[in-house]
Amino acid sequence: MALEDDLDILERQIRLLQIEWDKFFGGVEKKPPNELRARVDQLVKKYAYTEIRNNAERFRYQTLSSRYATFNELWNKRLRAIEEGRPLGLHGVHERHAPPPPPPPPVPAAAARRAPGSGSGEVRVKDPAADGAAMRSLFESFVAARRAAGESGPVKFESFQKVISQQAARILSEKGAQAVDFRLETKDGKVSLKAKPVK
Repeated sequence: MALEDDLDILERQIRLLQIEWDKFFGGVEKKPPNELRARVDQLVKKYAYTEIRNNAERFRYQTLSSRYATFNELWNKRLRAIEEGRPLGLHGVHERHAPPPPPPPPVPAAAARRAPGSGSGEVRVKDPAADGAAMRSLFESFVAARRAAGESGPVKFESFQKVISQQAARILSEKGAQAVDFRLETKDGKVSLKAKPVK
């Protein structure tokens, strides 16, 4: 495979890896994306000791590998902090030093736009940017379910909203869906979110 093709793949995989790590640190996914990370590692190492004659391709490779190294360091720090029981915020700042978030505005039950015929905890998102009430309702249900399951560690609304918005936008685009139903699921004491496209 040509270097240019590999660089395109590398760029896409780094972007996808960012999203997957955001989902993990936001509490949406239970496991870190180790398989994808291993594939990106392999691709970066493939050209680490190769002489790249084309200046543009060499510059692009160096930029991508440098970006990946920076992200990798941040992910490792946050992972280590979680393992040691001292969760970090979105940018590596200790949560206890962050000012307390303002209390959430009351959300009318009708505004949450529950998916028709669904059980509690399922919320339909049509436009991630505009569906603030639905997003807040989903977040509160997610936090309550985590608390009930005994999961510790704070979850920020901003991080949660970013991850859900990215996931919803991707599903709406890739599946040609009209909306996305998000449903809470608790398994083995861990709470996760399942997304289902609505045609």
